[in-house]
Amino acid sequence: MGIAPSIASGVPYRPKPGEIPTSPGVYRFCDADGRVLYVGKAKNLRARLSNYFAPLRTLHERTRRMVLSAASVEWTVVASDVEALNLEITWINELKPPFNVRFKDDKSYPYLVVTLADEAPRAMVSRKRGIPGARYFGPYPKMWAVTDTLEILTRIFPIRTCKDSDYRRAMATGKPCFAGQIGRCFGPCSGKVTIEEHRENVDRFVAFMQNQDPRIMRELEREMRQAAAVQDYETAARKRDELQAATAFFEKSAVVLGDRVDLDVFGIEHDELAAAVHLFMVRGGRIRGERSWTVDKELDVPLGELVDSVVQNAYGHDLVPAREVVVPELPDDAEALESWLGERAGRRVELRVAHRGAKASLLETATRNAKQSLMLYKTRRSADFTTRSRALEDIQEALGMPDAPLRIECYDVSHLSGTNIVASMVVFEDGLPRKDEYRRFTIPASSDDTDSIHQVLTRRLAYLRGGDGEEAAATGADEPTAAAHAETATVENAVAEASDAPVAPERRKKFAYRPNLLVVDGGQPQVEAAARALAESGVQGITLCGIAKRLEEIWTPDSDYPVILPRNSDALFLFQRIRDEAHRFAITHQRQRRKRDIGTVLSEIPGLGPARVKELLRHFGSVARLKGASEADIAEVKGIGPTLAATIRSTLHADAAPGPR
Repeated sequence: MGIAPSIASGVPYRPKPGEIPTSPGVYRFCDADGRVLYVGKAKNLRARLSNYFAPLRTLHERTRRMVLSAASVEWTVVASDVEALNLEITWINELKPPFNVRFKDDKSYPYLVVTLADEAPRAMVSRKRGIPGARYFGPYPKMWAVTDTLEILTRIFPIRTCKDSDYRRAMATGKPCFAGQIGRCFGPCSGKVTIEEHRENVDRFVAFMQNQDPRIMRELEREMRQAAAVQDYETAARKRDELQAATAFFEKSAVVLGDRVDLDVFGIEHDELAAAVHLFMVRGGRIRGERSWTVDKELDVPLGELVDSVVQNAYGHDLVPAREVVVPELPDDAEALESWLGERAGRRVELRVAHRGAKASLLETATRNAKQSLMLYKTRRSADFTTRSRALEDIQEALGMPDAPLRIECYDVSHLSGTNIVASMVVFEDGLPRKDEYRRFTIPASSDDTDSIHQVLTRRLAYLRGGDGEEAAATGADEPTAAAHAETATVENAVAEASDAPVAPERRKKFAYRPNLLVVDGGQPQVEAAARALAESGVQGITLCGIAKRLEEIWTPDSDYPVILPRNSDALFLFQRIRDEAHRFAITHQRQRRKRDIGTVLSEIPGLGPARVKELLRHFGSVARLKGASEADIAEVKGIGPTLAATIRSTLHADAAPGPR
């Protein structure tokens, strides 16, 4: 049987692969009326969704029918696959998608319970709520996680775990309970502690569960190393297992809260020109709905003021606020906003910032989704041909250029307190990045940013000395370069070339394309330095400008006033994207050089191989933290003992040259 044209050609709503994040998350296929047809989870959203958009004839009949019935696909990014699992279950139970397998097990989530009303309180895992006098902790996403956690915590805080019947029998006969005989119960029934001592352990256990201090993992890791150092490998192995269980304990679910929790969580990601908002609506401890939207910013307002506008916009229609509204930052008029929300809801509403716990984790998840939405918004806006064309025309008009800037080069300088100076060059053609033509520069010495800009442009413009492109044409510069991607194949100029230095044909080919517009990251001083380099080169027909980050002003040479573009204009949006890309590329190069430099120093220390150097940098996260660490801190790193830690610290502080800060 033949394949229908619609089946052979795929589906029209398929998103571009680059638009789908590679993060864990939950995806939803919806029909034309917005009804959710299918909900699924994935550790990698891009990889999973690509399976649905394979040639339709290769799909299973049921899957093909679902894909053809849908009109759109949406996704929500989360922090881990555990969160994805919980969110998938929640939405399947709430939305009842017709193409999903229905979950038969609708049991509640497990809790860790301490029966404080008992003579000897017991710690246990239970799904039952309402035990008189009991203290509940949770809920938790997985039964195995809380069970393993209880086992490890009872070894650190030994309390009773046996059944009440076993406890009564043991106390009556004086014979330890069965769990106590096999080392799994540490209550008075085990014969090892008194009732008073046991109550003290219970109080310590409850206090830890309230604070959930993660320092316990560092303590277990230290004990594991100490046991291994004295060759007590049995104890070390036990501590290793306990550390793994403790790590599982701190794996929280950001989408499962208490059954009585009602709140709205606003995640906000913004830059100078736009903001993305992601709202989670939690009712009864479960995410019942979400909204996501993006707005252009006329003014570069601070986060607190942006929160005020976002909240008013969200509840300005028919949405009723929850009893608690979580935001990333409180606005200045938080009390007035609370009163307004209370009037909208007909009851008291609390506006707050969550700093720790499950609510903070949910806020982080919402912010992560907002960040992904903002990135997707920028990507789609930049990819639109009409939008790009309008942006280039607006730039041409604003800068008085004879033609639209079809090729734009942007330069940015990065350094660490005046050392390790590097620069980047990014290229945009027709409003889109040409990453195969990105370049990186190393600047041996410079007095300031303006001098660095002058050096870099002098070196770059030396390849355009012909002024009208004859040299470029003679060397075949109109052929594509061999570099597949600038991230992996870059040009690093270790020394500055003089402006009249001879140009090798191979190197000239890499820089042969003439830009219509040169952009530098900075204001009037940086533009003047670039203009000096352009004048000294003798190259004609290239427009120059700079973009100042604070107010997003466009500066041109020999001008006392900047060019002000409308804040929501496509032209300013393109300028910002080019500038941010140059900044990102320069910072990436700077970090790679920093790691390479410190890695070279560390690798020269006897006993430090590549694996230990990598572990040091991973543990401390930055060179500055490593240099500021004490010998004891360094000794805590895997594979580093006290003697080696002392050698590392003395070596790092022996060099008189200033380190990165």
